[in-house]
Amino acid sequence: MIMETINKKELGNENIYPNEEVLRSILGDSFEAYTKLLEMYNSLGMVYEWRYYNDGKAWLCKVQKKKRTIVWMSAWKGYMQATSYFPLRLIDKVYELDLREETKERIRNTKNVGKSKPCIFEIRDESVIKEFKRVVELKIASR
Repeated sequence: MIMETINKKELGNENIYPNEEVLRSILGDSFEAYTKLLEMYNSLGMVYEWRYYNDGKAWLCKVQKKKRTIVWMSAWKGYMQATSYFPLRLIDKVYELDLREETKERIRNTKNVGKSKPCIFEIRDESVIKEFKRVVELKIASR
């Protein structure tokens, strides 16, 4: 019987801090895109911090602008997942952004979390970062 492997979140050991070496080994080819993502955060005046969260039993990276959380990131084998949560009252503004139709469709099909809609991006290469930046800038500008 062949079992399908389901991609699982990495960084589950609270004693192993996700430094560059650890992240490079998990992300592989997408590590360069991750560094471009950090550059984008810096250019927007954002700060990021890796912390171990007991509720999810994993390290997550919280990205903030003036103490307001804008993005949550988690590392997966071969890519970084970056998520920005929008209140449902603002989600139409996301759909008005210059995003590919498949991106909008993926966001529409993502299950709500409470009264928010997660906008999830898999950062595998730099091509996604332009789209993700539009979402991040909207999140920063909105209240």
